[in-house]
Amino acid sequence: MRDPLSKKIVTIEPSGIRKFFDIVSEMKDAISLGVGEPDFDTPWHIREEGIYSLEKGRTFYTSNAGIRELREEIARYLARRYNLLYHFNHEIVVTVGGSEAIDIALRAMLDLQDEVLIPQPCFVSYLPCVMLAGGVPVIIDLKEENQFKLTKEELLEHITEKTKILIMPFPNNPTGAVMTREELEEIAQVVKEKDLFVISDEIYSELTYGTKHVSIAQLPGMKERTIVINGFSKAYAMTGWRLGYAAGPEKILTQMLKIHQFAIMCAPTTSQYAAIEAMRNGDEDVERMRDAYDKRRRFLVHELNEMGLSCFEPFGAFYVFPSIKKTGMTSDEFATRLLQEEKVAVVPGTAFGACGEGFLRISYAYSIENLKVALERIRRFVKKYTK
Repeated sequence: MRDPLSKKIVTIEPSGIRKFFDIVSEMKDAISLGVGEPDFDTPWHIREEGIYSLEKGRTFYTSNAGIRELREEIARYLARRYNLLYHFNHEIVVTVGGSEAIDIALRAMLDLQDEVLIPQPCFVSYLPCVMLAGGVPVIIDLKEENQFKLTKEELLEHITEKTKILIMPFPNNPTGAVMTREELEEIAQVVKEKDLFVISDEIYSELTYGTKHVSIAQLPGMKERTIVINGFSKAYAMTGWRLGYAAGPEKILTQMLKIHQFAIMCAPTTSQYAAIEAMRNGDEDVERMRDAYDKRRRFLVHELNEMGLSCFEPFGAFYVFPSIKKTGMTSDEFATRLLQEEKVAVVPGTAFGACGEGFLRISYAYSIENLKVALERIRRFVKKYTK
């Protein structure tokens, strides 16, 4: 029998995050700090709108691009938050999570062997999505001394004649790094000079601390070069509703919609009606959850530094990225032993790229009570193995 499998898909490694999640789900008394999922329930008024849509029998297909009301709300949101003006009918597509938006953007824009710049550490889906779209991923290793931000010099070092797209993963998963307007301006200058396009993953845009999120699409000359990816999972605690969106130039969005039509048809109808309510009346919910994350963030950074795991202060998302180099273990070894010996699940930094070696991703999308118990176990573990 001939090999039924695609050589391309066989070469792609499964997610390093899920490995630890699957183990901890069957381990009694284990505490997981590994999954990037809010511990808050979706706010009741948002859930209620989803329930109401079912009671009204709204179980039909929607427009491929998404319910008009939702696209109008997304356009209003982007205008009031970032002064980004998009036409709801030509420049916005509602997708099955931000992940689908990333996938179809790459498939719509890449020809075989086009190069895509991926700053790492970063979200695990970028690299396989580039490969599945026929592109060539080019990794830019971000550095701890730069607080894992992308610099102009690093960008220039990796651009070739084949470079077409730069992925901008900020606010960053797993490091929590945030780019300021001044830092983005330097990146935008290079993008325009080299005639590149940007896919800007802004799923954590509402979760920044002490600094307001700036989209690279806001900068002069960048809106026409940028696909903005966002969604409802993180800001509104709607992970299971599976809803995201892309906003960008009509020429690109038209082709993205074509892929979406054939692959998906439309995003879940119930989720779309709930999302309309989230965008209209969810600002206070976002602020309440962000304040809670901020308290956990400061507590976690302080405690990790106190126990000797150096950790720079992240200003976005809900992760910290401490160094475990002083223990002499690899990231995978540390995470595996911590789970086996102390029943605490974290994610090795290498799950987000090779330059994540020597680091861990720890999520603070969990209650202070759980964090306190987990930190006591980590403290005991570190004391045992510190040289």
